Amino acid sequence: MFRILRRRARADREFRDVQRAGQALLQMNTEMPWPDAPCPVAATAQDATEAAPDSEFLPPDFRAPSRQDVVGFMMPWDQPLVIDGEVRECPECGAYRHWVVLCMRDDSVWLRCRAGHTTRELGLDAAWYNRHSGPADQWHPTLEDGLRHLGR
Repeated sequence: MFRILRRRARADREFRDVQRAGQALLQMNTEMPWPDAPCPVAATAQDATEAAPDSEFLPPDFRAPSRQDVVGFMMPWDQPLVIDGEVRECPECGAYRHWVVLCMRDDSVWLRCRAGHTTRELGLDAAWYNRHSGPADQWHPTLEDGLRHLGR
């Protein structure tokens, strides 16, 4: 039993010694000036404009779209869409499945049937879209490119 206590005391003592050495090293580095550190100089307005990052440093293919560029999100909805107990169908052609659900920036939801008819759905909102959609997997510059990606 005493051997276990002595081992534990020795391990605690070694741990405290390592902690003290590490703190002494940190203290020495914070007190010592860095040789390559620039001297603090008051910044002028001209320096601030020169230091502003160039917003066009990436080619257009590598830039993430900003919030202003994103018009909306889309997802396929192949099964019949039931809202408030009613199956929604296209008012022009009567289709009731194979929708593309579009969620626009103004939180409106639009339905597009296979025939290309688009109608606004007042019974759905952006919260419904977020609950039923997965993560956005690709960005498309136009609606046609997005529809082509979904196979529509």
